[in-house]
Amino acid sequence: MASKHHAVDDLFSSFNSSPASPQLNSGNSSPNLITFDDDDNTPTTSKPLMVFDRFYDSSSEDGFYSTGSVGAGGGSTTGGDNSLIQAAGNRLDYMMQYLDRKLLTADGKEALPEFIGSGGGRGMFKLPIKAAVHPDRPPSLEFRPHPLRESQIGRFLRVLSGTGDGRQLWAGSECGVRVWDMSEMYSGGAEDGDAEAEVPGYESVATSPTVCLVVDDVNTVVWSGHKDGKIRGWRMDQCCEDYDVPFKPCLSWQAHRGPVLSLVISSYGDLWSGSEGGALIVWPWEALEKVCVLTREERHLASVIVGKSYIDLKNQVTANGISCSILSADVRYLLSDRSGAKVWSAGTLSFALWDAYTRELLKVFNMDGLAENLTTVQDLTAEEEAKMKFASQTKKDKLQSSMSFFQRSRNAIMGAADAVLRVAAKGGFGDDSRRIEALIITTDGKIWTGSANGLIVKWDANGNRLQDFQYHSYAIRCLCTFGLRVWVGYASGTLHVLDLDGNLVGEWVAHGSPIIDMAVGPGYIFTLANDGGIHGWSILTPGPLDKILCSELSDRELLYTKLENFKILAGTWNVAQGKATHDSLISWLGSAAKDIDIVAVGLQEVEMGAGFLAMSAARETMQVGLEGSSAGQWWLDMIGKTLDEGSTFHRVGSRQLAGMLIGVWVRYNIRGNVGDIDVAAVPCGFGNAIGNKGAVGLRMRIYGRVICFVNCHFAAHLEAVNRRNADFDHVYKTMSFSRSPNPVNASSAAASSAFQTTRLENAMGSLSVSELPELSEADMFVFLGDFNYRLDDISYDEARDFISQRSFDWLREKDQLHIEMKAGTVFQGMREAVITFPPTYKFERHQPGLAGYDSGEKKRIPAWCDRVLYRDNRPDSSDICSLNCPVVSSVLQYEACMDVTDSDHKPVRCIFNVELARVDEPKRRKLFGEIIKSNKKIRRILEEQCNVPDAILSTNNIILQDNDTSVLRITNKSGEDKALFKVICEGQCTIKDRKQTSSHHPRGAYGFPRWLEVKPTVGIIEPNHIVEISVHHQSYETVKEYVDGAPQNGWCEDVRDKEVMLVVEVRGSCTTERKCHRVRVRHNQSLSDRPMPMEQKPDSSARDHASVLHRTDMKWLTGSRDVVDHIRDLHTP
Repeated sequence: MASKHHAVDDLFSSFNSSPASPQLNSGNSSPNLITFDDDDNTPTTSKPLMVFDRFYDSSSEDGFYSTGSVGAGGGSTTGGDNSLIQAAGNRLDYMMQYLDRKLLTADGKEALPEFIGSGGGRGMFKLPIKAAVHPDRPPSLEFRPHPLRESQIGRFLRVLSGTGDGRQLWAGSECGVRVWDMSEMYSGGAEDGDAEAEVPGYESVATSPTVCLVVDDVNTVVWSGHKDGKIRGWRMDQCCEDYDVPFKPCLSWQAHRGPVLSLVISSYGDLWSGSEGGALIVWPWEALEKVCVLTREERHLASVIVGKSYIDLKNQVTANGISCSILSADVRYLLSDRSGAKVWSAGTLSFALWDAYTRELLKVFNMDGLAENLTTVQDLTAEEEAKMKFASQTKKDKLQSSMSFFQRSRNAIMGAADAVLRVAAKGGFGDDSRRIEALIITTDGKIWTGSANGLIVKWDANGNRLQDFQYHSYAIRCLCTFGLRVWVGYASGTLHVLDLDGNLVGEWVAHGSPIIDMAVGPGYIFTLANDGGIHGWSILTPGPLDKILCSELSDRELLYTKLENFKILAGTWNVAQGKATHDSLISWLGSAAKDIDIVAVGLQEVEMGAGFLAMSAARETMQVGLEGSSAGQWWLDMIGKTLDEGSTFHRVGSRQLAGMLIGVWVRYNIRGNVGDIDVAAVPCGFGNAIGNKGAVGLRMRIYGRVICFVNCHFAAHLEAVNRRNADFDHVYKTMSFSRSPNPVNASSAAASSAFQTTRLENAMGSLSVSELPELSEADMFVFLGDFNYRLDDISYDEARDFISQRSFDWLREKDQLHIEMKAGTVFQGMREAVITFPPTYKFERHQPGLAGYDSGEKKRIPAWCDRVLYRDNRPDSSDICSLNCPVVSSVLQYEACMDVTDSDHKPVRCIFNVELARVDEPKRRKLFGEIIKSNKKIRRILEEQCNVPDAILSTNNIILQDNDTSVLRITNKSGEDKALFKVICEGQCTIKDRKQTSSHHPRGAYGFPRWLEVKPTVGIIEPNHIVEISVHHQSYETVKEYVDGAPQNGWCEDVRDKEVMLVVEVRGSCTTERKCHRVRVRHNQSLSDRPMPMEQKPDSSARDHASVLHRTDMKWLTGSRDVVDHIRDLHTP
């Protein structure tokens, strides 16, 4: 006796069998059940793998799920069993979700049979690549999944910065700053809602939009520059206390009249800020340090003290009579070259080099590396003025008049030149394609710049152009460097990885919008997209780690898959410039909207006439007044009233082009999961210029998937088949979406613009990226409207006879649309439910029933002009919903409302049942972290790649006299790996009577005291090589205190018996781990007064001393010759 076949058995079989092509069951089996065949396409008779069988088979050889530790007796603890049970439970949860959708959501309605057009799957009609792990890019940590645009209005993230220790990641937004605790980067977080899918972060109080960020690790302060011209300081240790309580700035002051465009901390700890019109201000560390020690009662003076301490570099330069283009350009970027003790400032097309020590302008040069002459106007000397006193009064007056004239002329010319330069700097006359977009300094001390034309240029520390290369035509938006690599983010969403020689190491599409900033985190490079999404990419990418992660994540796809189900009602109606009664709208839409989640309505001929069409074309050309006509608004209001808009449904967007109108409503209970609303219009009439024919579209994102609705009105008349085909082709190829102009979406339109979804990753065949239509990237699109396809080779009377007998099978064979779809010339690969209703055109108004067909003089042959077609993610009709095929639709109802008589067309409606698979981001992120921490192969790779090379220092004690120089040598003991070093200053203290009288006080960002010069401070040490570092005592300097930009008090700083603690950080090229070596540098006034330094006990607040290389054979090293002699005698371990 044959065993009874159950749907549940097929379902479990489909989940647990090996990957194969799914086929529809035949014979007595239910047509909706799915089985899988072997490679030879013969039905399998063996028992299908059940869930636990597949679970054990997919376990990795490194025992990822066996996380229990081995006990003393050799047995394993229950940790592994618990993991097995939990993982199996997750899989069962997924299958129960699927069963619920299959058995409960269809309301007993079976899917209608469908007609599928030929030509799909090729060229521009090829389905987009969808997978749990994309095959063309490395796996990423979804730190902050792409949020819906509407949820980010006024809150978009714009800049990103990581702290040096990797413990925090900071972002500047349009309403303040945000910080994440990186110990929680694998946190599961909440499971529902897009906003909660990200790693939880801490929000600041509301501020003006943040434009730039700079991190001061040593003082645990993050400085932010804002659009209102203020600089605000945020304490790192006070921001991560309570998710619900916004943290406040510790200091803020008015820095500029315009926005603070850039911030940087110099090698001496000073804070530099740039603004519009060449404004460049230095905020001395001494002033910042002063406010740090204020008492609680004095803290209200902090903003005043810092605000008055500024040094205006632009004014100083112009006061010296120097004129150059950089002084008029917005200071968009600042960079500190710690090795060269310089600061780079960049405008739109030019650079300036500043001495961080003297704060003098050193050099101005353009993108070609050509230096600009610094024009200096000489003033009269005192001797010349004295000679003039003995001249005659007439001659004196004449000369003064002449000088006054020339001075006024000079001022007028310089003022005009300044205005011209400012306009040119903003792109008015300049070469906008060469605009500077990014500026970084790499480990080897070279400066890299990126431009709007995709060009990358490498410079030396003195501003000499060394090399340029270009790998992409899109604009570069940001650069980031770590180790021996440079990461390049483009406006297309593409990410490139280069080595320090400029060779391309890897490339992939990282985001669907421009990558606007990047930051280094613990083991990752984090990329911020214009849409607000943040992805983390391993610092080892591309590399062997990627393949293992892809395999692990793919094998465990079910663990982070979440299924959704909803229904769509799509309706189309050519209203023939009329208006419908409320009963007609109820019959068409209201009666069918009970269990509907999304309603998409397309209307044609809302309003026509030559004058109206001409005005509509003019508005489209000028892109003004796109909100629609009063007639269109009437229809939107009436449909909204029918759908109970405001309490049951919410209109998310609409678009009108001449007589075509589309509107979409969503039910309130899913409104939070719908967003990124964009609209489009494509005219096809009179040379593709007039909107009497064409299409309007609306694109939306729901549960992370993209669905488009396109309302079309194609060319009329029986013989115009080719014109109709051409209309579809033009619409499909050229439809480009943008923000909705409808007042309902005014807030959305005000959001920061986002780049259109890139199509790089799905470029195929001979098609270039620019030729790939935007519609092709949608997970599902629905075409509805008056397509105007007629019936061929049939008379009016014959058609009426077949209609009266309801012989629609024979009529469908005469349908022009089906004939063209079968030939693959139109609607390629799209689906339509089999038509079982009478033709919807043409009728006499207000005549019910089939007797209402046109009986006038023309007797137009009835036709199915009004249609609804769609395409989802299925390459095959039998494919089931999964992350590889995330949107699967079926038609539950396809009918015309024959009782509606308000137009010569009948309204048509189509109800879709949509199954959608999405990534449960919190679960995936948690699983991602578990794989990184537990997989033995990954751990082995990390240990091999993230090794810190052994290094030794020639000494850890240096004593300098006045203007003395000593040489510190670092030896890389590794025979294989390069070592990267960085020298910072942990602080300065005073030594008196051979005792340390104060703790080490650091300057901003580990800056050096002004009496000490260290070169180089960063670099690369080849295996078994030595690098020399010069430690130099600079001459005494008169320190000036500035008040309101003018020097007030000056004094000669006493640096006798000062001790500085230098820290040499050594790390490998592929790790954020580092070893620290400390070197004491002391200044003594005379050679005879050099007491031996006493060993200090480690300060609990200092860095870890475990890796410090202590030497007992310390000698006095007062110069490079002493160092060389000492190293010759030094025994190297």
